[in-house]
Amino acid sequence: MKVDRLISIIMVLLEKERIGARELSEQFEVSPRTIYRDIDAINMAGIPIHSTPGAGGGFEIMPEYKIDHKVFSTADLSAILVGLSGLSNVVRGDELVNAIAKVKSVIPADKAKGIELRANQIRIDLSPWIGNGNIQPYLETIKTALQESKLLAFDYIAHHGKKTARMVEPYQLVLKGSHWYLQGFCRERSNFRLFRLSRMTSLRMREETFTPRQFQKPQLEFADILETMQIRITIRIHKSVMDRVLDYCTYEDFSPDGDEHYTVSFPFIENDYHYDILLSFGAQCECLEPPHIRAEMKHKLQEIAALYT
Repeated sequence: MKVDRLISIIMVLLEKERIGARELSEQFEVSPRTIYRDIDAINMAGIPIHSTPGAGGGFEIMPEYKIDHKVFSTADLSAILVGLSGLSNVVRGDELVNAIAKVKSVIPADKAKGIELRANQIRIDLSPWIGNGNIQPYLETIKTALQESKLLAFDYIAHHGKKTARMVEPYQLVLKGSHWYLQGFCRERSNFRLFRLSRMTSLRMREETFTPRQFQKPQLEFADILETMQIRITIRIHKSVMDRVLDYCTYEDFSPDGDEHYTVSFPFIENDYHYDILLSFGAQCECLEPPHIRAEMKHKLQEIAALYT
């Protein structure tokens, strides 16, 4: 049971007079049964939730109940501040500043020092070290378009460099694996698409608004698919690139090979992306097996060498 989800449900119930289990389950991407368990937990915590069955029914906090500062523990308030502060690094705006100020305002004076200490124990900085300078202003433009239901127009660069003009209804900003994406309905393709912000150019918000349609959430979890596609290859690396290789596997995958090298059981999918990962290690990495992967690496290296002859 996630504490952050319970806090979010409380916030939703404070904001809305009544909301149904189905709507809550869709909002938090869990089953209605999980929502019912969460509501029971909130009741047990001392916040009386009233349930109204039938059409137009749902959950609501009993009108005579007034929430006070004791609802949130030191750990709760610390978690909220950490999350809001991390998000404010990349999505700026008065809303986040005001939200952080409101959370701090409900902190009892005798707990302020302890909560600040806990909040400072974890820092989430989602801003990149270096990168595309358009990302930050694009995030601001998309956020405004989401709030005002306005169309977005931009040019999109496909995998092989083909540029196409797009007109999109924005529905969701997604941060996945250090990259930002826009989930929206593409009017050129007449379907929902996931657009990577780094591949956008000339982004602009149109004055034209749209009526939101039934939103289709993007597929973001590929663990099952990757498991069927992924194989293990054996590579030999110099210790100087060990820290980079650890981004893709665990230390248990390493076996010492002399004083300067390691052999590694490396997760691999036979596509350009994973070959490029191996190539990025340069002369400090050699693919030992299987033979056909080793042969393909040799072929790619010969193509690179040919560019410089």
